Amino acid sequence: MEAQISSRVGSQLTDITGLRLCGIFPAGKEPSIRTLREWTRLRRIPHHRIGHFVYYDPIEISLHIRAKLKVPARD
Repeated sequence: MEAQISSRVGSQLTDITGLRLCGIFPAGKEPSIRTLREWTRLRRIPHHRIGHFVYYDPIEISLHIRAKLKVPARD
């Protein structure tokens, strides 16, 4: 399913500031650049390294957050 979505929309890689502003996070509650770098270092979000540059695919991250990073509800 993930491959179908990214092939339909087209994969656009962006840098860390573009990731914050791309619209996948709620307005006014975007994670800081420091937080995104920490998530990248801990491999909590998918990223692509090209040389020493790091790029992100917003569609891939959005799908990853919906699938893997859900917080369980309290009982």
